[in-house]
Amino acid sequence: MPSLYPAFETPPLVEQQQTEPAPRYGKSWFFDFEKGDFVVDGAGRVAQTDGHTAWAHWCVKAVLTERFGYLVYGPGYGCELEQARGQPSRQAVEAELERVITEALLADPRTEMVRDFSFAWQGDEVIVAFTVVPVIGTPERLEVKISG
Repeated sequence: MPSLYPAFETPPLVEQQQTEPAPRYGKSWFFDFEKGDFVVDGAGRVAQTDGHTAWAHWCVKAVLTERFGYLVYGPGYGCELEQARGQPSRQAVEAELERVITEALLADPRTEMVRDFSFAWQGDEVIVAFTVVPVIGTPERLEVKISG
């Protein structure tokens, strides 16, 4: 008696490889974080940076911006610095700063890893130095001053 269910061969599935586009390092305006203003060239125009320097500036700005502190930034931008500074000891503050900085910088697909943290305390302020490794390009050693 013939089967009620048809029997046939299924063709093999061809899986499509989804490739992510390579991260772009676009140009940006050159910002002086110590002065808190854009750098102006001799002709009075705001100076531009190359893509790699713009990414490094993004990293510093992301670390110095309090997460959830400004409506203009989305919830994935910035660091939870207040939470980190509220820890009971310097060792706990350092561990929390390392965690929140790494988390903030890895949110950008251009960042591959954050490593080599060092901390220098000056009263209530701490200078955090770390190395940020991009997906494309050379690692950058960055320093940020976080006031208490």
